[in-house]
Amino acid sequence: MSQKRIVSLLPSCTEIVCALGCGSHLVGRSHECDFPPEIQALPACTAPRLDAGTGGAGIDAVLLRELRPSLILAQSQPGGCAVSREELEKALPAPPAPRPEIVSVAPGRLEDVWKDIQTIADAVGVSEEGRALLWRLKNRVVDIIEKTCMMTRRPAVACLEWLDPLTAAGNWLPEMVELAGGRNLFGEPGRPAPRLEWESFASSQPDVIILAPRGCDIARARRESQSLENRPGWGKLHAVKSKNIFVADGGQYFNRPGPRIVDSVEMLSEMLHPKVFSFGHEGRGWARL
Repeated sequence: MSQKRIVSLLPSCTEIVCALGCGSHLVGRSHECDFPPEIQALPACTAPRLDAGTGGAGIDAVLLRELRPSLILAQSQPGGCAVSREELEKALPAPPAPRPEIVSVAPGRLEDVWKDIQTIADAVGVSEEGRALLWRLKNRVVDIIEKTCMMTRRPAVACLEWLDPLTAAGNWLPEMVELAGGRNLFGEPGRPAPRLEWESFASSQPDVIILAPRGCDIARARRESQSLENRPGWGKLHAVKSKNIFVADGGQYFNRPGPRIVDSVEMLSEMLHPKVFSFGHEGRGWARL
């Protein structure tokens, strides 16, 4: 079987391909794909649109055709800076020219992330490597659950995906908070991030506040957090008084549904139960505000 020529248009898919040991199969990427670092040497097939009102990203149809991919990994639904399926179809050569296989993903829950990993492994032709990778990732989560499932005290956690407008974390993050030994206050597993009114947020009196804005590293999340300090009653929140406010790298970890989603569960467990868990992620993936 000849080696696949893969173009990945999602950072999470790029990471999955590399975690499967198939990074050499990649011939192109999206402009957002930045991990592992060596893939940044690959040509970027997309670029952010100059007109923010149109959303999504523009695709370089000429480059895409020149790369002659046999497999393209993309997002099922347009969102963020992802290329829409419709635009991708238009960028490909018209029949009877050979057209690559397109595998689309749109995870909503943690179980969807697992399924996507195996789906991509099957498409690349490394099904057994996919099962082995999933075994390793799931066992790391099980190691955490074995301790958190016995905990009687679970701190109330407010995990925020954006700060202006105030938005709670959705999709896979609520269940990750629960797995890490917390009691998630806002957002439902498998559902988009909900907007929050400040009064409702403040009245919930979270024990822990985690700021993991989309696309933000720790430094930027820290800068963004300053907008909360001027909110009425900020200083009276339990989490503020007990200094249990954390900033996290939402761009690389929490909001990227690839293999490093397990790192994010480990980070959450470190924040919520520092006397029980220490994986060495502090300072790299999260920090205390």
